[in-house]
Amino acid sequence: MNTSSLIQTLKAGQVIAYPTEAVFGLGCDPLNQSAVQKLLVLKQRPVEKGLILIAPRLAFLLPFIDETQLSEADWQRLQTPTASPTTWVVPAKSSVPRFLTGQFNSIAVRICTHPAVVELCENAGFALTSTSANLTGLAPCKTAVEIRTQFGEDFPLFDAPVGGAENPSEIRDLLTNQLFRKG
Repeated sequence: MNTSSLIQTLKAGQVIAYPTEAVFGLGCDPLNQSAVQKLLVLKQRPVEKGLILIAPRLAFLLPFIDETQLSEADWQRLQTPTASPTTWVVPAKSSVPRFLTGQFNSIAVRICTHPAVVELCENAGFALTSTSANLTGLAPCKTAVEIRTQFGEDFPLFDAPVGGAENPSEIRDLLTNQLFRKG
């Protein structure tokens, strides 16, 4: 699909597959509860786990972050590029829906400058949900062919290569630096 069709698909409350730094992700408009529900059903993912949001710029993620709980050093760490993709768990604003945060008072966010993510977010005007593109029990997709094999020929797909990262993002708590998932 071309970018404008993918943007229309996102704005219509559907889920798409798109390349990230290491694997393809499944994404939708994070504030569209129906779209997020479709994503959770597709992944067979319990809502309690919460979701990652990605965007090319912090401005797209600010509506979800409780800025009052971050120090200057936290802001610096959040915005400093890392050697490998890093997702930061940050305090969520109380207004962030539970279908995004799950059982937590935090939300996982990542600044991602992969060209596909930049193009999608800049044209859609919002951050994307990001969970690995794979059906339960299967490995995350690294190619468009794998997306079509797992999700079907007609699944909305941004057909471009994934980035050069070896593994999906590391996940860390921004305030404590606790490691939740090794990258």
